[in-house]
Amino acid sequence: MLNVLIYAVLGFILVMLTVITYQFNSIHKLSENSTVDYKNKLGLSQGFVYTAIVLIILMLVAFSWLLVKGTPWEGHLMEWLNIIVRLMHITFGIAWIGASFYFVFLENALNRTDNVREELAGNLWAVHGGGFYYLEKYKVAPKTIPKNLHWFKYEAYFTWISGFSLLFVVYYFNAKAMLIDTNVLSMGSATAITIGVGSFAVAWLLYDLLCKSPLIKKPILFTVIGFLLAVGFAFFYSHVFSARAAYIHFGAMLGSLMVGNVFFVIIPSQKAMVKAAQLGEPLDPALGKKSLARSLHNNYFTLPVLFVMISNHFPSTFGNAYSWAVLAAITLGTAGIKHYLNLKEKGRYNVYVLPLSVLILLAASFITAPQKNTDACATTVSFAQVNAIIIARCITCHSSRPTDDVYTAPPNGVVYDSPQDIVKLKDKIMQRVVITKTMPQNNKTNITPQERDLIRCWIEQGASIK
Repeated sequence: MLNVLIYAVLGFILVMLTVITYQFNSIHKLSENSTVDYKNKLGLSQGFVYTAIVLIILMLVAFSWLLVKGTPWEGHLMEWLNIIVRLMHITFGIAWIGASFYFVFLENALNRTDNVREELAGNLWAVHGGGFYYLEKYKVAPKTIPKNLHWFKYEAYFTWISGFSLLFVVYYFNAKAMLIDTNVLSMGSATAITIGVGSFAVAWLLYDLLCKSPLIKKPILFTVIGFLLAVGFAFFYSHVFSARAAYIHFGAMLGSLMVGNVFFVIIPSQKAMVKAAQLGEPLDPALGKKSLARSLHNNYFTLPVLFVMISNHFPSTFGNAYSWAVLAAITLGTAGIKHYLNLKEKGRYNVYVLPLSVLILLAASFITAPQKNTDACATTVSFAQVNAIIIARCITCHSSRPTDDVYTAPPNGVVYDSPQDIVKLKDKIMQRVVITKTMPQNNKTNITPQERDLIRCWIEQGASIK
């Protein structure tokens, strides 16, 4: 069976290489022609090439994984995949979010009244990097479409592709260890992955229906219902997946809505406007308004998504008993801060938005603070007792030579090879093992409440190794 899969992957790669060769020849021929029809075909050929390259890379990864599966190299491969794909995801994400921030700022800051030509929606003077820039926005489109027109789409597509790949590398390839927490819900890996991927499609359908409903003309009601839908997904994820996976899936869901807006609404609308202008046909202003609305939605999604991207470093959020409510509060607070910034760029100041947003975030911080322990330690806990627990429950991952079936290197470089290592990290142990109970990961090594309590007592008694 494994040999059949390997041959299938190699065959697919050969087919994609053939497609790329054919499309490169097409691009070379099409680039010599300047008519509208040939320009569209040129763009389509370039799209085929990009898609084929991405598919080949994914197939090469799958091929490598099939070769090393079940060997000591599997963990090493997964670690480097994590590094490479994560770096790609961050890089493309910066480009996409940066473009989103810039164009929403541009829309908000346009001069719309002072010496603006009739055909323009506004203009803006700017200075940056030692130079002056002058930008103009047309109400619909210029009379003549320029030959070199830049499209902002691949930043979004590759951010989503790299993020989706990272979801597989970290959570789906190791579903039993990273995605599923039997203390939350017991299920098979295939079921969990299907639920995760399927939820993104369901979220898009609900969101798209909401955007196409009459509620889109009632911004406040639209926002309230949209936020309640987001809270519903946060609640759902927290009752299906492990705590970390629930947060990541919430961010991936918002990211999927964002890229769906680009792929299904913004780019098709822009293509329709460009084509109409090239053919001299009447332009539909509603297309531009629809694209602008979806682009603005994406702008509000960015800060919640950025929080989720860093959330797995902060167990006091995802490790809380009401993690979904903490996630909802942080989503609301960060989106509120973005709303304040958008209003400020328009020259409009609201004295309530920023303080309320900060208050929501501070409330989340206060609510997640650890409760004061009232259980007194009956006896003095020795280091030997704690060390025995760490050897049994933690050392499989957190050692210079892990024996875990997933990690081939200690996560975040944390090792407990010596008593000094343990004492040095006692505060982190208290936070992760005792307070938030987010370590061991999904309680993979079955640490007991009594063992957690012994560790707490040892740390509260001074964490002595004598």
